[in-house]
Amino acid sequence: MNPTWTSTPKSLCHRAKFQVVTERAPQFIDITEEVQRVVQASGVREGLALVFCRHTTAAVRINENEPLLIADMEEFLKRIAPRDLYYRHNDFEIRTHNMTPEESPNGHAHCQHLLLGASEAIPVEHGRLCLGSWQRLFLVELDRPREREVTVQIFGHG
Repeated sequence: MNPTWTSTPKSLCHRAKFQVVTERAPQFIDITEEVQRVVQASGVREGLALVFCRHTTAAVRINENEPLLIADMEEFLKRIAPRDLYYRHNDFEIRTHNMTPEESPNGHAHCQHLLLGASEAIPVEHGRLCLGSWQRLFLVELDRPREREVTVQIFGHG
């Protein structure tokens, strides 16, 4: 990671990025400890951590890391926007916008992302993420196995 620092006498801003390799979709990957390492490296004792994924087919969410719940949430996403439905986005005979040579039929993933979102903001207290007892941060893969980038930006003071 190559953090970028901006600081004034009273405030700090720290940014770091890390990669996550996914294996399937949907998949919930716990990134809490990696984000906490970024918070600790920032020197911010009191402030806010913004965790952001700049992909439109992967999300960042807070939830509980309990295996049966994870399976339920993955099944929920499959039911809410099934991969095998017809999506105009996947119809490469009619679609003309934002096409790339490696384009994949992923309309379902974009629809799932619409419900989840790209970021979470978490308070930082005493140099630690202020999460509830069972709360964890997840990168949620919605499309297919690949490498994803997560950006963490911390604002606050030491």
